[in-house]
Amino acid sequence: MRVIRVAAALLVSLLAVLTTQASADELKIGAGGAPTENILKPIRSAFEMATGLKLYIVASGPKNAFVDLQKGDLDAAAAGLSYQDWLALMKKEGAEVGQPGAFTPVVIGKDKVKVLVHKENKVNQLSAEQLKGIFSGEISSWKEVGGEDVPILVVVGKLTPGTNSMFFKKFLGDKPVAKDVIDATTAEDVKLNVASNPSAIGFGPLSLVDDSVKAVQAPELARDITLITKGKPSAKVQKLLDFISGDGKKYIKQ
Repeated sequence: MRVIRVAAALLVSLLAVLTTQASADELKIGAGGAPTENILKPIRSAFEMATGLKLYIVASGPKNAFVDLQKGDLDAAAAGLSYQDWLALMKKEGAEVGQPGAFTPVVIGKDKVKVLVHKENKVNQLSAEQLKGIFSGEISSWKEVGGEDVPILVVVGKLTPGTNSMFFKKFLGDKPVAKDVIDATTAEDVKLNVASNPSAIGFGPLSLVDDSVKAVQAPELARDITLITKGKPSAKVQKLLDFISGDGKKYIKQ
């Protein structure tokens, strides 16, 4: 019986060591669409090879990422927002941060937001007024902006509130968003919906633009991408920050 107990104790100790070692070799980042698509995904393979750290990206949106960071479930959180705008978003979402000074924000990049349409859409340019009409629902057919006589389907990502807030603030002002929209999840899901539907329109980070969709000419829209840690960045997070500002630059769309 004593031998069994000793063996069990050794097994528990071994599992604890392995768990600690695995955790030490991992970096877990909660993120919104802008940091995920613009920075974290493009650099992940090169970062892992350079540092030996496994980079896990939890694309949960800025609110959930901040909440999970506060609970200690993440090494860092990132969003396409300034820190002050992020705090304002948390308050608006009913998750106000009690001690903002307990977190360290670092701007890790800039995100240009692009308006996306199907690659076969004939429309190449949209003005601020036209975008206002489309996303408020006042313009309902592509024919009204120089395209085919088909209904416009607006796609909005539920997990990209930072991008959504900035886009709607610039182009809609006080007008509400159209009621009849396609609910996507992440920024990548917005692109997939637009790519698969000839009459769809959406918006998202510059890094989403590829051969599957078309980015129309529209008024420029850009914002900070911010990474935060609870307290000062750990050694693992600092390796990520150093890589983003150093060798990782060549993997990031500017």
